[in-house]
Amino acid sequence: MTNIPQSGAATKWVLITGASSGIGYELSKIFARQGYNLILVSRNEEALQKLATDLRTRHDVLARVIAKDLAAPNSPQEIYSQLQEESIAVNVLVNCAGLGVLGKFSETDLSTQLRMIQVNVVALTELTKLFLKDMVRRREGRILNVASTAAFQPGPLMAVYYATKAYVLSFSEAIFEELQGSGVIVTALCPGPTRTDFQNRAGLAESKLFNPKGLLRPDEPLKVAEVGFEGMIHGEAIVIPGFRNKLLASVVRILPRKLVRKAAMKVHESAHMPISS
Repeated sequence: MTNIPQSGAATKWVLITGASSGIGYELSKIFARQGYNLILVSRNEEALQKLATDLRTRHDVLARVIAKDLAAPNSPQEIYSQLQEESIAVNVLVNCAGLGVLGKFSETDLSTQLRMIQVNVVALTELTKLFLKDMVRRREGRILNVASTAAFQPGPLMAVYYATKAYVLSFSEAIFEELQGSGVIVTALCPGPTRTDFQNRAGLAESKLFNPKGLLRPDEPLKVAEVGFEGMIHGEAIVIPGFRNKLLASVVRILPRKLVRKAAMKVHESAHMPISS
């Protein structure tokens, strides 16, 4: 695996949201192996403490735990202020926390949808804003925003989730271009279906998206994390793990939108619904 092209990695800090499971969990281990000190964020403090202890022991790094629910509007500012007070400069920000919900928009719970927007869009935007300005001032930094191949198409029965990921991709691409020559790079990681606890929380356990034998069979979170890490350190604007996912992301952009919508609807109809995360 390629090392991050920065000197004195042992003095660098990475902040990872959604670090207690899935892709965020695997990214935490990758950064620790690279000698990065870690700030681990999620709602699950017990899981974070266990991970932090393991990373400290295995890799002789510092690992801080900040148990925050990013659905709470004040959480991003509280995280930033706490680190400012402790004079911790974040060199890499990984926005990996995310929520999903399956079901018709007219039938799903509004508060759940708004919570999803808060986590997937608002918190990600605010954390990016807060830490980016310091990175630009130092002329050094990386931000990895976890979007999805869902960002390339509409998602009937997951309308808000797909829309939030489209925002993350567009937002990240735009900032990537704005930052040319600044020493700071923003990368959008767009994984396809991935074998994490997300599908269970989102009500997707029975979906064809997670059929282990189908065209859309899920990837392993470690592989997604490795590809995302490599793409970020090489300064890529968009990273799509796997040939199959790259192909599908390309195909949906040239097919008639009506066909794309109906195909997505059919895939999601294979799951039981409505179930909220």
